[in-house]
This record gives sequence, C-alpha cells and structure tokens, in this order.
Amino acid sequence: MLELAILGFLQDGRLHGYDLRKRIAALTGHVRPIADGTLYPLLKRMEAAGLLSRELEPGQVAAPRHMLSLTEAGAKLLRHRLREPDDLFITDENRWFTMLAFLRHLDDPAAQAAVLRRRLHFLTQPASFFWDGDRPLRAADFDDAFRQGLFTIATATTHAELKWLRQTLAALEQAS
Repeated sequence: MLELAILGFLQDGRLHGYDLRKRIAALTGHVRPIADGTLYPLLKRMEAAGLLSRELEPGQVAAPRHMLSLTEAGAKLLRHRLREPDDLFITDENRWFTMLAFLRHLDDPAAQAAVLRRRLHFLTQPASFFWDGDRPLRAADFDDAFRQGLFTIATATTHAELKWLRQTLAALEQAS
C-alpha cells in the first residue's frame, strides 16, 4: 500500500520526501501511521530499483532539498499495479481507498471499469462481521447497540459505495 501511494503521489508531481510523507499521512495516516524508518529506506530501495529519481534542488531558506520524481519504470509499475491490483487492494477498505486515490492515472476507461467491477463483485457477495455457521448475521440479530451501530454504519457505507460504483461504471462504459 505504501509503495502504491509513493508511486501515485510522485505521478502527480515531484515532491520532497517530507512533503510526500505528509501526503501519505493525510491519505492513510490515521489508519497506518508511517514512520521515517519505514518511508526513507523504502524510498532508497525504490530509487535503487530505478522506480524514482532524486535531484538536489536549492532550498528556499535553508539547505538544499532532495526532490523525488517518478521514472518511466516507476510510472509503468504504477500502471501495472492499478490495472492488476492484488485481491487485498480490492477487499481491504484502506488499500482500496489508496487504489481509488490513484486510479485516474490509469488512462484506459475499460481497465478502470475492470477494477471497479472487481470491487462491485466483492461488495455484492454475502458478508458479515459475525456469522452463525454459514449464515451471515445482521444488525437485527443483535440486541447490543454497539454491534447494531457497527452494522448500520457499514451497511450505509456499502450502499453509498455500491451506488457510486454503478454510476461510475455506467459513465466509464459510455466513455469506452
């Protein structure tokens, strides 16, 4: 998820490492805070792999800044990850939101629609946080206000996402 966010934000434009860290934190930070000890070694590995480049730029007030840019290899990897996301990027809400934040970088409406159809299929399968054997439990199955709240919020969120997915798929299919 972190690598996809790095690729996506650098596809948007050149960034200093600190600015990149702030953007990632804004997208995923409350769920998965990012430590410097995680981000900067990953940036170095991605640079060594030829996915991004680093350029020294004069600082506005202080020392020179290292600006990061996406290379063509990095852009190609981003497009591949967007076109063929792992199942976790479809089923895990936090990874899905990261995918959604950058899906616009996949310029092919048919490929975008294919990703959205995978999410739609996932959301329309029987699901629950709790099960009774093979039967998914619903809010009405609990007299616990907190579990009812969990189900009520999750159901409303899913309905909103399903509506958005269907509308967006219709628009993408018209564009294809």
